[in-house]
Amino acid sequence: MAERRIGVAMDFSPSSKKALRWTADNLVRKGDTLVLLHVRHHGREEAKNVLWSHTGSPLIPLEELMEPPVRQRYDMPEDPEVYDMLNALARQKELCVVVKMYWGDPREKVCDAVGELNLESLVMGSRGLGQIQRILLGSVTNYVLSNASCPVTVVKSK
Repeated sequence: MAERRIGVAMDFSPSSKKALRWTADNLVRKGDTLVLLHVRHHGREEAKNVLWSHTGSPLIPLEELMEPPVRQRYDMPEDPEVYDMLNALARQKELCVVVKMYWGDPREKVCDAVGELNLESLVMGSRGLGQIQRILLGSVTNYVLSNASCPVTVVKSK
């Protein structure tokens, strides 16, 4: 079987961690590439990342991401739970795990990533906003469901 590229939108929230667990348990198989998509809002370090503002970072292999200076360079959250889960998943299922960072609006950047990276499937968590909150705040999940060019699985937070 050919290698598949499976994406997981990761903001390090409980719902995105649940989406990663669901992906590990139900979707990925030996030989797949798991791409973690992490989007940072433009902010205090904008000048530092101007080089990648349109295309995102290079693909960061999991082995490199385990190095604290690399996580600092890309301003990745320190979350041992996620990194332990990724390491175990890479070993147990023999996956290639990479991270792709973007800066900007998560709705647009996640949809851009699907096309740029030729993802076959995307998994994301849902924060569980009520209907009124979704209308007022907008929903990344709703936007991605409507605009992504691949199948999207939403893992509910509850």
